[in-house]
Amino acid sequence: MASEQTTLTVPGPHGEREMRVSSPSRVLWPELGLTKLDLARYIVDVGEAFIAANGDRPVALQRFSENVEGDQFFSKNPPKGTPDFIRSVKVIFPSARSHPMLVLDEPAAAVWAVQMNTAVFHPWPSHAENTDNPDQLRIDLDPQPGTDFDDAVPAALALKEVLAEAGLDTFIKTSGNRGLHVYAPIEPHHEFLDVRHAVIAAARELERRMPDKVTTAWWKEERGVKVFLDFNQANRDRTIAGAYSPRALAHAPVSCPITWDELGSADPKNFTILTVPERLKTIGDPWADMKAHPGSIDGLLGWWERDLKAGLGELPFPPDYPKMPGEPPRVQPSRARKQD
Repeated sequence: MASEQTTLTVPGPHGEREMRVSSPSRVLWPELGLTKLDLARYIVDVGEAFIAANGDRPVALQRFSENVEGDQFFSKNPPKGTPDFIRSVKVIFPSARSHPMLVLDEPAAAVWAVQMNTAVFHPWPSHAENTDNPDQLRIDLDPQPGTDFDDAVPAALALKEVLAEAGLDTFIKTSGNRGLHVYAPIEPHHEFLDVRHAVIAAARELERRMPDKVTTAWWKEERGVKVFLDFNQANRDRTIAGAYSPRALAHAPVSCPITWDELGSADPKNFTILTVPERLKTIGDPWADMKAHPGSIDGLLGWWERDLKAGLGELPFPPDYPKMPGEPPRVQPSRARKQD
């Protein structure tokens, strides 16, 4: 018996492509009954804005064996059978090894990724032509236990002011869960470690202004009831869900760009694969002008140097990273105290 399948007509920069979707009735979000075909149609509906935000970048695919409540894995190398019209680019990972990663240049490429059971897209902050130098500074505001989205909102607004003082324009999106992602377009003149230091400098400045509300503490036991400013998302091969990417949560939320004016009244639960296409048609893409005025991180790097002189050094790296220069001991503080 032939397997169930259908085709979607996907418009793009090179004309329309007919894209196959096998098992279109497979339910990906059981609570809502949303299927693989529903997801593919969502990608078609938001395709232009999705590619504007995530295209021309190395991208990791978060793929699911059955549905978003089941087994998952991250695919970084191009899967077997990748169509000829989808390109890849070699990137260098923290291990110093290099491997190819997919690059999505048109909506049909993202629909093909859905065909390969992708639900969440994780683009790098650098372009395919210059993978070592990010053109986006990203800060992930992650509410810790006891806090929620409403706690991230004032932190994001204060962070906007901090980055404006450093000469950067900022854009914002929901994470698709409880947090917020603040982006600043930057000139691709610095490599990842410099951008990480710029993020740490901004985060420390915000922590000074809101010490009871935000934290840069890497170890969970030290964060308290605050919003964590996740500086390590600025590292090489660290990504967050892309703009307009669905998330693997029961209500099928989308990591959705919003305007700063919307932030105070925004409810992240309202941005889903069912609602975002109509939102785009109605109000347009809040990130449409993101690339117009990239800024410099030189001001933030000046703050980094200032803090170094004041005795604030490097912060911990993720556990799978090689030991980095100046990094403090990679051991939980409570465990270190017991050892002493």
